[in-house]
Amino acid sequence: MEFHRGRLIDHVHLRVSDLAASKKFYRAVLQALDKDHGIREGEHYFSADELWIEQADSKPSTVHLAFQASGPAAVGAFHAVALANGGRENGAPGERKYHPGYYAAFALDPDGNNIEAVYHGPFEASAESVVLRPAFADSSEISIKAGAIHTQEFGASPTAKAKAHLSFE
Repeated sequence: MEFHRGRLIDHVHLRVSDLAASKKFYRAVLQALDKDHGIREGEHYFSADELWIEQADSKPSTVHLAFQASGPAAVGAFHAVALANGGRENGAPGERKYHPGYYAAFALDPDGNNIEAVYHGPFEASAESVVLRPAFADSSEISIKAGAIHTQEFGASPTAKAKAHLSFE
């Protein structure tokens, strides 16, 4: 099992009013940006690398989320696909005044989140992504209780069993 993560943001969690509509929208825009390799879906969620989406219990979240694009053509493809899959216009593809070379497009997702695809110009990445491989075995049990994460590895001898506890303050 592997998880790919960036260096600053661990994850973005959106709570949406219509999970099926959001799955359709995000699946399409991530495919248009060639970022669909990490998509995972279940009956109650949709995820792709750092992005986690689930049905809201009450009010949906609203955020501005920007996806990296490989170039102006990918920004244009994102915009067209977003609008064709339930998104609403919020800024056509084009260069912005934020800094020289900032080329972006914006669409509102089905819940009104401001979703952007941005290309900052040519660059050389030091790595495609950061890869995290959990230290616990696939047979581990993970549970979250009262603000703490507990892991317990099963199947090892009593002396080799590993147990970790992390608390959040």
